[in-house]
Amino acid sequence: MTIDAYLNPDFTWIQKLLFFAVGLLGVLVCNFVLLGGAEVSVSFLPRSERKYAVPEKFHKYTQLFYEMIISGTSVMSFACSYVVFNHVFVLMQDGAGHLGPISGLFYRAWSDGKDFVLLLLICLSCVLNTLLDKLVIPLGRISKDEKASIRMLGMFYVIIILLYLNVIGDESEYSPVMMYYLGLMVGRFVYFDASFMDFLVAIKNAFLRMPLLLLCMILCGGMCFFGFGMGFLLERNYYIVGAFYTHIFLLAGVFVIHHSRIMKLIVKEEKTEYDNPEEDD
Repeated sequence: MTIDAYLNPDFTWIQKLLFFAVGLLGVLVCNFVLLGGAEVSVSFLPRSERKYAVPEKFHKYTQLFYEMIISGTSVMSFACSYVVFNHVFVLMQDGAGHLGPISGLFYRAWSDGKDFVLLLLICLSCVLNTLLDKLVIPLGRISKDEKASIRMLGMFYVIIILLYLNVIGDESEYSPVMMYYLGLMVGRFVYFDASFMDFLVAIKNAFLRMPLLLLCMILCGGMCFFGFGMGFLLERNYYIVGAFYTHIFLLAGVFVIHHSRIMKLIVKEEKTEYDNPEEDD
């Protein structure tokens, strides 16, 4: 198996630049939607206070939105890895007697310890999430609790995508992936020493950030529709691979917008006591 078996070898660099430009435009549009949301959320304040409150709310919303894309990409990396590995394993079953040392090791590991491999992939996706929002796209404005709630929603976001793929008849089997992430979500809501109030707080935080989930669903869905419609992504390579590839382009768009600081130039914010010159919006 080669990488061309899962990607479109005819996807030229010009087409990739076009796909990236569409993703970049989509992220920008979402930023302006969040700006409108910030203005609505502070509309009850006196006019003199809105000019300070709107930028503060907006830049918080954008970082939460970026974290949602980062989390969705990380979780999708696990789901996509499972599908690809399982597909390769099925293909190997026909020629199991002619496997080389490396392919034989993979075959035995997947057949005898698939659950442990899946657990390892989940851990790696969590590490990827941390690396992305700490080093690649640093998000210093949102707290650890806010990141935790967004990551939980990121799991729910991918579960919705997998449920949709099952409905439209994708040939792959996503039930093991969904069960793993449903278990993690339940663990996030109901953990060993949690009180009922902790449970209610977790539910409330997730509910309040549902608009971000909806915004990401619309953005990802629009990008996938465009990618498959234009032939950039191929149905025969599994929809999940195309969805993950789409998230990579969206992540690149977030990287460019975040580090160019273009939104901070458009929506200027007054310096406050918590501002850190090393923070990047």
